[in-house]
Formats: sequence, C-alpha cells, structure tokens
Amino acid sequence: MSGTNAASGGAPCRFAHYFVICGIDTETGLEPDELAGENFEQSPLKRTFKSKVLAHYPENVEWNPFDRDAVNMLCMPKGLSFRTQADAREPQFHSFLITREDGSRTYGFVHTFYEEVTSSQICSAMQTLYQMHQAENPSSAAPSSTSSSSSSMDSLASSLDEADPVPSSSCRSVACSGYDASRDTLYVSKALCLITPMPFMHACRRFLSQLHRAITAPSPPPLPLESYIHNILYEVPLPPPGRSLKFHGVYEPIVCQRPGPGELPVADFPLGQTFTLLGVENLVQLFTCTLLEMQILLYSQDYQQLMTVAEGITTLLFPFQWQHVYVPILPASLLHFLDAPVPYLMGLQSKEGTDRSKLELPQEANLCFVDIDNHCIELPEDFPQFPNKPEFIQELNEVLLRFGIYPVEGTPLTSTPAFTTTNTGSISTRKHGLKSQQALRELEDDGRNGNLEGEQLAMLELLQGNATLEKLQALTKRTGVHVEALRGIGGGGEGLGGRTGFEEEELRNAKLNVQLREVFACRFTTMFADYEAFVIQSAPDLESWLTNREQMHNFDKASFLSDQPEPYLPFLSHFIETQMFATFIDNKIMSQWEEKEPLLRVFDGRIDKARLYNVRAPNLRSSNYQKCTILKESAQAIEQRLMKIDHTAIHPHLLDMKIGQGKYVQGFFPKLQSDVLSVGPTNSNRWSNRTATAQRRKDRHRQRTEHLTLDNDLKEKYMQEARSLGKNLRQPKLSDLSPAVIAQTNWKFVEGLLKECRMKTKRMLVEKMGREAVELGHGEANITGLEENTLIASLCDLLERIWSHGLQVKQGKSALWSHLMHYQAREEKLEQQQAESTVSNCQERRKSDLSIGMPIQRPSVMQDIRHIQSMGEIKTDVGRARAWIRLSLEKKLLSQHLKRLLSHTALTKKLYKRYAFLRCEDEKEQFLFHLLSLNTVDYFCFTSVFTTIMIPYHAVIIPIKKLSNAMTTSNPWVCVSGELGDSGVMQIPKNVLEMTFDCHNLGKLTTVQLGHDNSGLLAKWLVDCVMVRNEITGHTYKFPCGRWLGKGVDDGSLERVLIGELALPSAEEDCGRGCRTPDMQRSPGQTRRVSITSMGGRGYKPTSGQIQDAIGEAVNNICKHFHKPEKERGSLTILLCGEVGLVWALEQFFNNGFKSARLFQKTVFVWDFVEKAVAYMESADQMGDMQETTEPLGLTCVSLCRYVSAINSTSRNIGKDGKFQLLVCLGARDHLLPQWLPLLVECPVIQRMYEESALLRDRTTVNALIAVLQTLDDFPITLEASLIKGIDL
Repeated sequence: MSGTNAASGGAPCRFAHYFVICGIDTETGLEPDELAGENFEQSPLKRTFKSKVLAHYPENVEWNPFDRDAVNMLCMPKGLSFRTQADAREPQFHSFLITREDGSRTYGFVHTFYEEVTSSQICSAMQTLYQMHQAENPSSAAPSSTSSSSSSMDSLASSLDEADPVPSSSCRSVACSGYDASRDTLYVSKALCLITPMPFMHACRRFLSQLHRAITAPSPPPLPLESYIHNILYEVPLPPPGRSLKFHGVYEPIVCQRPGPGELPVADFPLGQTFTLLGVENLVQLFTCTLLEMQILLYSQDYQQLMTVAEGITTLLFPFQWQHVYVPILPASLLHFLDAPVPYLMGLQSKEGTDRSKLELPQEANLCFVDIDNHCIELPEDFPQFPNKPEFIQELNEVLLRFGIYPVEGTPLTSTPAFTTTNTGSISTRKHGLKSQQALRELEDDGRNGNLEGEQLAMLELLQGNATLEKLQALTKRTGVHVEALRGIGGGGEGLGGRTGFEEEELRNAKLNVQLREVFACRFTTMFADYEAFVIQSAPDLESWLTNREQMHNFDKASFLSDQPEPYLPFLSHFIETQMFATFIDNKIMSQWEEKEPLLRVFDGRIDKARLYNVRAPNLRSSNYQKCTILKESAQAIEQRLMKIDHTAIHPHLLDMKIGQGKYVQGFFPKLQSDVLSVGPTNSNRWSNRTATAQRRKDRHRQRTEHLTLDNDLKEKYMQEARSLGKNLRQPKLSDLSPAVIAQTNWKFVEGLLKECRMKTKRMLVEKMGREAVELGHGEANITGLEENTLIASLCDLLERIWSHGLQVKQGKSALWSHLMHYQAREEKLEQQQAESTVSNCQERRKSDLSIGMPIQRPSVMQDIRHIQSMGEIKTDVGRARAWIRLSLEKKLLSQHLKRLLSHTALTKKLYKRYAFLRCEDEKEQFLFHLLSLNTVDYFCFTSVFTTIMIPYHAVIIPIKKLSNAMTTSNPWVCVSGELGDSGVMQIPKNVLEMTFDCHNLGKLTTVQLGHDNSGLLAKWLVDCVMVRNEITGHTYKFPCGRWLGKGVDDGSLERVLIGELALPSAEEDCGRGCRTPDMQRSPGQTRRVSITSMGGRGYKPTSGQIQDAIGEAVNNICKHFHKPEKERGSLTILLCGEVGLVWALEQFFNNGFKSARLFQKTVFVWDFVEKAVAYMESADQMGDMQETTEPLGLTCVSLCRYVSAINSTSRNIGKDGKFQLLVCLGARDHLLPQWLPLLVECPVIQRMYEESALLRDRTTVNALIAVLQTLDDFPITLEASLIKGIDL
C-alpha cells in the first residue's frame, strides 16, 4: 500500500503515469490469439499469438487505474509476431489512446522491437508448429511473399514496406526454407510503452527510442535503465501552461512545451503528415464529415498513421469536441463495434493485399471511408460543402507551401516536387542522387515514422560525412528541395542556434501544426462571432437547468440561420443540429454558474479580441472570406518557448538498488527491479513540495465550495441523461469482452436509438407546428425550409442506422432499401398466387364505383416502392431509401408502411440478429408510435426535392347535375398549373369527366384553367369544381368553381381560372393513416380565416366593417408572404385570387351598394361600371376636358384606359368577373391600384350605378383603402403565367 500511495504522490502533475513492458510470457508459452483472427493455413511465423503485460510501474495510480487488458490490446493490437534472422526487424513506433467514460483521455506511446528468443521450449514449440504446418500444407512449404495476410509487425510497417514489398534474393532463400531451430535464430516482438495524461508524442518517442538504443549499443548506458524510467515516472513534471520543459533521456536532453491559457490546446501529432497522407481537398471533406457527426472509418496498414489522422482531425475541431465513439485503433477483437448504430470515428488496420471492395461493413449509408494508404476518401450522399471551401483550401495551401510542402493536383502532398513523377525513364540517369534525396525526404517528411531500412539506411549512413552532405545541399538548393531541417540527422550535428536536427524538425512541425490549426480556428471565430446573441439562458440556477435540460431550447436556431450568409446555410443548418454543437452551447450556459470549460474560455477570448480590432456589424451577412491574421505570432510564441527553456527537470540519478540484478546484455531488455520503480521519491524535492502545497490549497477550496455547488455525481448523472447516446459509449470496454457485456452494450444502443427517435420526431413536430407550438410553450416560432430539410435528412439517417443495427448479412449500402427489396420479392410471389381472385374482385368494385368523384387511392407499400424504382434520376440504393422515406412522410404513411414491413416476422428474423433494434418488440412499437405522431403535420418533402421527375396526375370535373347537363356538347379543355410549371392546354375527350395525364412535377398545384369552345346545342356548362390528384404523393387539390361556362349565361365566360387548395383526405382514405387531427383542432393552413370564412357564398352580403377587415387581412397576408425567405413563400396566386384573396375582397368593396339588379334586364357586373367609367374618360379626353387636369393624373387615366382596352381585346373568352380579376392582378403587379381608385371615384358614372351609402362613394373609406393598397408598392409582385395569358402589356 505504501508503494501505491507514494506512487500517487504528485501524479496529476506527472509527465508520465505508467511505464509498461509487453511481450511473450515464457511460462505460459505460445497461445494462439483467436480474437486477432487466427488462420491455421498460414505459416506459424505469420500467425499471431497472445501477448501479455510483463511488467508495469507503478502498480496503480489512484485517478488513472491501470487497465491491463486494454493496454495489452492496444500496445500489441495484433498480438505477438515472430521473425528469424532472415527477416527485417526494424523497430516501429505507434501511439494509442484510451477514452474513459467521462470523456477524459489517456495517451499511450509504444516502441516495438524484436528480441531474440532464449527459451528452448518456445523455440521447439515453434519448430513443432512449423513441421505440423508443413505436413498439412505440403504445397505451402515455401511461403509466398505476396501472402494476403500479414503479421502484426507487417501491419505496423509503414509506406516504405509498401513501396518495396519484395525481399532481397539473399533473404528469400532463407525465408522460403521456413524455420529450423538448429539453424535459425528466432526473434519475438516486445513493446515498451509510456502512458501519459497529455499527448507529448515527440518527447515520448525520443525517450523510448533512446531506451532501445541503450540496450542495442555495444556498451552499457551511463546509468541503469531503472534510473531513467524512475526519473520520467516520478521526477519529470508536466510543463506548466505557457512554459517549456527540458528533461533527460539516456543520451540526449528532450524538450517539450505546453501552450499558454489563451492559446490552442496542446496537440503534438504532426498535422503536416495528415495533410501529406490525404491531400488538402480530402482533408477538408473529412473535416466536414467529422463536424456533421457522420460515421468515419479510417483504413490503413500503419497503426501510427491511423492515430495521426484521427488525432489530427479531432484537434482541428476547436472549439468543439467529438462527442461520440472514438477508437483510432480498433483491435481485431472489437470488430463487432463497427455495427454500432451511432456516429463514430474509428481506425481499422488493413491487411496487406486486401481489396477495399471485399471489406464488408455493416452500414455505409452515412459512412465516410478514408483509405489512408491509397490517399482517397468515399463520402456519404447529400453532403453539404464547408463554407468558402475554395478560399479555405487556398489559404491552407499557402501555409503548407511556406513549410516546403507542395500541393500537387490530384495527388497527396509532397515536400519535393522534383520527385513526384513515376516515369522511370526520365530519372534513370540519376538513380544514386534520387535514392540519397529520397532517403533525406523520407526523414524530413517523417513519412515512414522515422524508420528506414535496408539500402536506404546504408544511404543515410553514407550521407553523414560532411563533404557529401554539403555537396548534396548545394545540389538540392538548385532543384528547390528544402533540407535545412535535416542538419545533424541522428542527433549528432548542431542546427541553427545550437539546436540539433531533431529539435529543428520538432520546431518546424510545431510551427506548422499551430499555423494550420489557427487557420481552422479562424473559420469558426468568423462563423460564430455572434453566437452568444442567440444563446437562450432561461433557467434561474444550474440545478433547475440540468433537471429540465431536455425540455429547454438553448439556442435560437431560426434567428441564427436568418443572420447568416446564404452560401453558409446548407452546412450550418446541419451543423447546429449536432451533439458537439449542443454540448458547446450547454458549456456556455453552465459557465454562468461554474468555471468556463478551457476550450470555451479560449474561444470566447478570441471573439472578444476580434471585436476590439474589428467591428463586425456592417459585414453581418457577408460571405467574404477573411484570412487568419495571427499565424506569425502563434508560431513565434512556440519558437520563444523552445529557444528559451523555462524549466529543467531533475537529472536521472543512481537509485538505491540491489547490486548484480538486471545485468546488461546487448540486445535484451533487462528485468527491472520493481521495488525501486513502484515507489516515488520522498517529498524532499521542490517540485513535490510545490505540488503538495497546491494540492492542499485545492482541497481547502473544494471543501469550502462543496456545500454551495451541486453534487458532482448528481451533475454528471444529469449531464449523461441530458446529452444523447454516444457520450457514455465513447470507448468500448476493452477489458471485458464477455457476451453479457456485449449484450449490455447493444441494449444501450437500442435505448439510445429509441431516445433519439423520440427527440427527433418531437423536434420536427414542434418546429413544424409553428405558432401553435409557441403558444403551448415549446420554443421557437417558425421553421424554415432549410431547417425542415435538415431535420428530414437527419430522420433518414436515423432510420438507416436503425435498419443496419444487428444485420445478419450486409446486402447493399442501404439496409432499409435491402429490406424493402426482400419484402417486394415476397409480396410479388403472393400477388402471382392470388392473381385470379384479385381480378374478379376488381371487376365487382368497378361496377359499384361509377359515381362521379375522385376514386379512392388505398395505401400500398408495394406501389410506393415501384414509384421510387421508376425514378431514373436516383442512381443509388441509399438515394432510393431516402426518397421512399420522404414519399411515405409526405403521404402520412411512414409509420403504417414500416409497421407493415415489420409485420412479416419471419423475414425480420431471417435478416436480423436477436439483439437488433427491429427485434426488440416494445422498443419497436414505441418507435412506430413516435413516427405516427408526424402524421399531424403536412410535409411536402418529396414534391419539393424531386422537382424534375415525371408524375401521373388524375383530373375529375364535377358538374352541378341538378341545374345543368352533366355533359356538354362543346369541346372542353383544361390546363393545370403549379409552383413549378404547367401542363399546357389538354383537350378533354367528349362525354368524359375524368382524365389521367403524365407531366413533369408541377409542385404544389395552384390554378386550373377550364374552358370550352361553345360549339353544339348544349354549350352551357355549370361546373361545381375540378379535382386533381398527384398519383404518386396522393395529394388531392380541389378547385372550386360554382359558375357557368357559356355565352349568354352568368357573366358570359367560356373559360375560368380556378384557384385550388389541398383537399382533406376522405374518411375512408384517412383511416389507414391511423392518426389525424380532429377537424376543429386542425392546424391552420397558409392563412388563418378568422372573421371572413363565412363570406364565401355568392348570395352572402358582408357588412362594410367585414369588407374593410377582409381587405386589410388580404393585404397583410401578401406583406407576410414577402417577408418570408424566398424558398418558403408558397403561392402568391392564392393570396391574390383565392377564396378570401385580394381580388375577392375588392370585389366585395365594389359590390357594396352597387345597383346590379335590373328589372326585366340582364344583370350588371362591376366590370360594366369600369368599362363605362373608362368610356367616359376617353370621351372627356377627346372633348378636351381632361387636358386641364394635372399631368400625373392624365397619365394615370391613360394607363387605366390602356389596361382595360388590353383586357377587352384579349383572345381569351373570359367573363366580366374574370376581367375584373385580371385588372386587379395587373394593377397590383404594376402598383397602379392606388392611382386608379380616385379616377373611378371621381367619375360621374358612379352616381348612376352606386347608391348613396356605397363604400365607393365614402371619401374617408376610399382614402383608407388607398393607404392600405399603397403598402403593396414595396413588393415585387409576380403573376403566374396562367393568370395573364394572352394579355399584351
């Protein structure tokens, strides 16, 4: 116990927490590693065997308990591997991290080397295994060098091995003869590992490589190895923020530095290498995928490359943090974790020669696949681009160029453009120069993790003579290659300012890292400069906020998006829905009650600083790209710290050790004396005293504030619940892989998916319901089309993840579409079997359905699948699945269709494992219930997205039979118009009242033009309405008419423009949907009809007050229409000509007090008054009476006459009411209505045609009307083509 306590003395401030040795346990011998994917067809030298943690010091650290299984698995992800003297045995380096449940991370740095096997039992066991293998596989006695599988060290091999995979002929002869204990020397891998709280990768790498050098050097190191290990574990502190620290390895000093409080947090993995591996374009795309929390799988043979890319990408997220599963190196035993139906960032080691197409992944609908070795990425569909992407890439390229990394079009980056060619003929004359420069370049780029082998290594030794290096430098300067940072390779030479080559390279990497990170951070500082203005802080204290976190809206998303430049919206609308953004806002809100989270503090500091230097207000909606302005000073801060060392740690020193133990033997790592390494130093040195004092001060502060703040456990509990799934599943349990733990993990996934479904459907409902939802206390006022699209895309993603959870066998990229195809195949079989009985039933049904009206369309999963299959525009299964979801959602059949799909339990059992979400009955029922709630609102998410497809429409004309003929002898025609276009004029066959036609998607339908040519005896036709249905979405539109079409009847119109609106489904159709809002409580349509809904009938005479209200509301609705974003405005035609539109309201105004009825004469219309007024004006003009009027009034008079004349002379057979409608629409469009009204009022004709009490003769009312109509002058009113067809103005 004393050892443990001592070990934990100052550990939070210690540079390293553990030193670990992993390798072969000679007592247990060779154990096959089944979890790593055993293959008995391989040669024993190629198989993997179980490794063990041979020793770790200290035994335990209180706040970072040692996880033996996890550390062993990550130190040697593919177990032990064996070599003979014939094989390459260069040491390799890789790193890993372990994420704890609270999200904190521990880093591991591993140096793997080969050590000779001295145990005769293990050598003879290997000999026996080889003889057995030879007997079973005589043909494979000579193992092929192009084996499709690799050992663990092959897989750790860097790109150098890939470039030169064929061994030399001398090696081949020995390797091919296999292993013979009497002739060959057997070597086994061993790993030295440092576990640290912070990612000081370069420092740990140098320390471990010096330890390895100490055991391979011909002479023993200056001190026993225990002294150096004890020193780094107990006597080297973490550098304080903003300071640098020097400590001593075995041979050379090692320097590391830590950023200050206002700088970007520490990140030591070389970002330059990440850009080199992927290229700038690919990296920006990967970065965008990470921000949008997609599933990301990194794929490489090299473990260190997996770690470098993963850490590089997450480092660039500042000020946000990845909130989900994060496993940069996924051990073979955890491959089932790729089935996780949550966002993840994982790294998978590829086997040599494995083709990407053979890699079967459980789900790919939302996957970003990153093939690091082949420098390519596969992106998900419907992927928004990062704002200002071309300018952003340009700025990154400029930074890389300054550091000698040259972007080459279409390939990953390279430091030397002279050698990007693969044309061997052009460089064959300079082979020697190429090899020497290639070796230098590999070292400079660190592209091989610093490991050169064979010929390259010999070349490097040759270069270390000064004369050669000087000549080479002179040559390379002329060819543009940068090798300044390579002085003193191997630590021997001095660089600038007395620094070694290693230090120069580290400084260069650190400066490149910080400048690249600053460019990324600057983008967020620009994009979110005003984010605080949209944070909603509604809770009085932390406890009440945590308790009600789920019910609260913390960020005003709609207002934030409306404040952003248009090009940013596709990305931002997705990003503000992510967990990382929600957590960032949560941290902001919590910062009013407790200390700011470090990343948030730095980010807010930068925004405040930007405000001081730059007033952003004028550029609020500007999308102009602003370059980062602090690159130079950020690099200078690092250089100053590294040039002037702030702290030097205690030197390694002799310990109180037993003499004679751990004797030095070259090439073998000695058995360390555990008693001296398990115990830290006594508290006599300054550092320990200082940390102990600081710790006591912290304890006192904690005790003082404990009773004031919320209990930490309670807070953590609330935070875990408040944030969605993924936070508590960031890292799978590596230490316990029992079936019970795997089952529990899957159960957490099921619960998480259900919770996510509940949250998403609730959000979609609340946002869509608009004002009603706000009145009920649900937060934001309205939803933009962009937000709606984002939420629906998010729902599609969720359904794909649910359908891909627990699949038996993966088929295609979309699990949902695959399931639908299985269902279709099964149903088509049943349809064939039942074909005969179905035909007879259909005939009976048709006989009974002869009454005029729209035939009922019954819900059919099969029909909707076929509609999607017939859409040639969609090329992928993922796209088809998303289209099917959108169609089902628009038809209010999503829940019903999925219920039908899952009702075939035999099919579900065949496709899914027992633990799959779709086989958990209770959760499945709740999931379908949540989706059912979406039926309460109207979506047009299919119609508005697939705008170019062909759609079949069904039109039915319903006459009023009681008062006229059902048919007409004339030749009727119809033209259907919508927001996206019109069908053109179509002749209706005689004596037929319905027709079906195919047409490009018209969008939401707005008008129908109906007419006939007035031929035949029965040319008069009284039409009740026209019904038109979109046969794919099922939306039915009703176009009320209730008027005659014919000469000498009604207003003499032969054609009418009918304004439509969406009809409610019939009770029979609606019952299938299972969820419908009762009529009285139904959400309002486009405009809420309060006082005027009952005014529609022609016989009804509204009061003057109601008429004025109606005009005010009609104008108000048009104003509101133009204040909405352009993409969300809907139909202006309905607001102008609809049931209670502007035309109708003005008609009521003109009809008030109008003397329309004439005894024994035909009815007079408002248009008759307009024509007489215009005739008077024209005659007065000819007589010269109008010449005395002011010029503007004269021009207005001319315009009115011209418009009336144009309407009268049109070739269209529209009636008098139709002409009045046209005049109002044209007057509104050209902002002439307020000018025309005084002319009509002043005309003497008014006295003959209007009663004294008429509104049109009341000056005050007319002036008020003119003022109301003038408000429309601010808006660019555009009229639908169907309204003004044939008018030449």
